[in-house]
Amino acid sequence: MRHKKKGRQLGRQTKHRWALFRSLVTSLLEHERIETTEAKAKEIRGFTDRMITLGKDGSLPARRRALSFLRSKAVVSKLFSDVAARFRDRQGGYTRIIRTRRRVGDAAEMVAMELVARPAIAATSPPAGASAVQDKDTTASRSTPGDA
Repeated sequence: MRHKKKGRQLGRQTKHRWALFRSLVTSLLEHERIETTEAKAKEIRGFTDRMITLGKDGSLPARRRALSFLRSKAVVSKLFSDVAARFRDRQGGYTRIIRTRRRVGDAAEMVAMELVARPAIAATSPPAGASAVQDKDTTASRSTPGDA
């Protein structure tokens, strides 16, 4: 029985599991949105919240604690300068989990995990190369073979 046993084992040894958590949190803070399984996302929520709280503290010991967990110095500097400033007035709940699909290979529930306060990306307008391809496709579909 697993009474008072906290956390998911995820089919891994302890060191492998901790390495997985560290790399997932580093990727989430670097890219601000990742896709992973639901179980992994639920496990790294607390670690991500703890890192952002350290970033909000901003002291040297907090930076050293973040460096001991995160994999990249660049991510730590981004955390302390950019990400922590966005969450200055928020008291927790820095991430959201959005269910996206089921993975084809093993039907695992996949989710997109993202920071709540992400910077606005120009996703409303398509990239420059995509619009040219789209215009070419629509003009090609309008002409019929008998017109030529």
